Amino acid sequence: MNVVVLADTHAPRRWKSCPPRVAEHLRGADLILHAGDVCTADVLGELAAYAPVHAVKGNNDGPEVTAPETLELDLGGLRVAMIHDSGAARGRLARMRRRFPEADLVIFGHSHIPLDESGDGLRIFNPGSPTDRRRQPHGTVGLLRIEDGSLVEARIVPVT
Repeated sequence: MNVVVLADTHAPRRWKSCPPRVAEHLRGADLILHAGDVCTADVLGELAAYAPVHAVKGNNDGPEVTAPETLELDLGGLRVAMIHDSGAARGRLARMRRRFPEADLVIFGHSHIPLDESGDGLRIFNPGSPTDRRRQPHGTVGLLRIEDGSLVEARIVPVT
């Protein structure tokens, strides 16, 4: 299963429509996960034209973005949890383990800072933002490959 992970697209201010380099990755996706701050429901509709979408609500998402605050999914045996804001960097792994005790992988956004970190039997993954890089060198998305219930590859790739 090929999964594209997005967060913090911030439409329409930052995401006018799907950027071409993001669309390149979406075309090969079996599933799209969005870790919040889509800001308008139109983004979720646009993404759904590529593959099924699961999303969580971010702090900038209005009432028209109908998504839960957290989400837990079984992706072919891999237990994935999603939340927009994972809190402060200090203690994040332990905090996410407590919040999602059954998860193998926690996907989050909010900071716009790409992160792929593991510890205590948990992997945490922030794809960054494809459209609002803030102080990062590039806008980014995450790519996951899941096989037989295992995360066999996780990459954060530049799209700007």
